[in-house]
Amino acid sequence: MDSAALDALDELRDIHAPEPVSWWPPAPGWWVVLGLVLLATLIGLGLRYWRKKNALRESALAELARIKTEFSESQDAVQLAARLSILLRRVAISGGDKKKAALKGKAWLAYLDETGQTRAFSEGVGQVLISAPYQSSAELDADALLAAVEAWLQTSRAGR
Repeated sequence: MDSAALDALDELRDIHAPEPVSWWPPAPGWWVVLGLVLLATLIGLGLRYWRKKNALRESALAELARIKTEFSESQDAVQLAARLSILLRRVAISGGDKKKAALKGKAWLAYLDETGQTRAFSEGVGQVLISAPYQSSAELDADALLAAVEAWLQTSRAGR
């Protein structure tokens, strides 16, 4: 090799690797992926909450339909009042109002009116729920009572 080639080789510098790529901040694509994951999670949680909320109401309405069918066959007003009272308390407990479901008498009817945005229990046909389940026979307007309970199940804050 001639000396000119050796001089040119002496002028070469070592290869310097670039600085390692930092993990922060992530590239814009990762922000998009993170946003989509968060959005999907929020939608999933919202759907789960909505399904659970509606499942309680749908289950209660199915039970009410069974109670109506049994009443139409037996015409037992005492049993009707008892089963409706139990259904209302179960919905209140399942909805998270365990202390409220333990209320008795007029306080229970006031709670039903408050959560159902009605007066049908403390001032209307629902008053029979206090005494009818404990009597040997009862006089009540079954259609009006069933309608009041159904309306409560549809609109109540307790069952949501």
